Amino acid sequence: MNKKIGIVSLGCDKNRVDTEKVLYALTEYGYTITQSVEDADILVVNTCAFINTAIRESIDTILELAEQKKNRDVKLVVMGCFAERFGMEVKDELVEVDAFIGVNSYENVVDIFNNLDKRPIVLEDKPCAYMKGRVQTTPAHYAYLKIADGCDNFCTYCTIPFIRGRYRSYPMEDLIQEARELADNGVKELILVAQDTTRYGKDLYGEYKLKELLRELVKLDFYKIRILYAYPELVDDELVEMIANEDKIAKYIDIPLQHISNKILKSMHRRNTKEQAYELLRKLKEKCPSIAIRSTFIVGFPGETEEDFMELKELISTGLIDYAGFFAYSREKGTLAYKMKDQVLYKTKKAREKELSKMQSAIIEKRHLQYLGKEMDIIYEGIDYNKGKFYGRPEYNAPDIDTKVYFTSKFPLEIGEIYKVKITKSGFYPIGETIIDEE
Repeated sequence: MNKKIGIVSLGCDKNRVDTEKVLYALTEYGYTITQSVEDADILVVNTCAFINTAIRESIDTILELAEQKKNRDVKLVVMGCFAERFGMEVKDELVEVDAFIGVNSYENVVDIFNNLDKRPIVLEDKPCAYMKGRVQTTPAHYAYLKIADGCDNFCTYCTIPFIRGRYRSYPMEDLIQEARELADNGVKELILVAQDTTRYGKDLYGEYKLKELLRELVKLDFYKIRILYAYPELVDDELVEMIANEDKIAKYIDIPLQHISNKILKSMHRRNTKEQAYELLRKLKEKCPSIAIRSTFIVGFPGETEEDFMELKELISTGLIDYAGFFAYSREKGTLAYKMKDQVLYKTKKAREKELSKMQSAIIEKRHLQYLGKEMDIIYEGIDYNKGKFYGRPEYNAPDIDTKVYFTSKFPLEIGEIYKVKITKSGFYPIGETIIDEE
């Protein structure tokens, strides 16, 4: 076997981990990986289909890669959420695609790739088992640990339960071993992900096990462990205390609130209230004043009035949310919200999204003022040649979704190492200079 695979992974970090596991299975069999599309024998795109913009990106990428088939003999494989959701629907239109592989079929990926001439469409009903091994595609110093798949929350706007299935935790012993291997390979920052990390273990062990998993992970040789996608109703006092007091857990948490109006939260089938959200946010800030709280919000959900939007603006204005993503509601077929009355006009949704994003940018700049004149531990990640500066992140920022710190240095730096940087200028992107750590 000497076939080369070129792969494009779209969508979320959870999708990235799926890509890494599939690549491992294929390379173990004898396939090799190439970063050159022109050099690949098999082109693979791991797709997203969460909202309309992701669906369009998936289709555009498929068509772009299909252009390679006009000039040479190459196979095109589409896997992931788009394949799961639309594979049967589009197979006769996307004739350039040689295989559609759904999210439950990854453990059979070698057999599928060995039979691409038969143009397989593989959409399994049985959930995919935990897969061992991965080819890390992130920079060497950080990696994502996917602790579960699927979702049981069934929010009225969301397609994930219909694509990914019910929530299912991966065995703790497997996750600890995977984390140990990542640490041994030089990963300094471990980022926990799932559709809902706080629900981890309930299906497998009969009780929530995220905190127990964290207690095991902090025993390993990581600089920081970061928690993403923690649902507010399950962020309890014990987890707050762990974040505040455990040095290896980043002073950071991602809590997808989605809205703050009780009327909209109820319509979304969210499991918390406005009052509970405020109580949690204030508790996090009280117990851990330096913590960075990230969240995501949907604007323009069906029935969202100007009064509901004002409640959201009020929350953002408090500064309790340090970093946030705002998304105009995407009307997805198959969800309960699709049939709801009082759909908000597209231009209204986009205007609200823009307004909140502008507000949040000001909040971010205000937060960064507290860094001015201080020394911060920064994990170095690269060079911005246009700015003529190095860049990296403190523990208060997650990769890709949050801001960076730019800085200069009078001595050589190594990517993935942690350096002390004195912040000399604040702003949306703080700027500083390295200093010698004399400890």
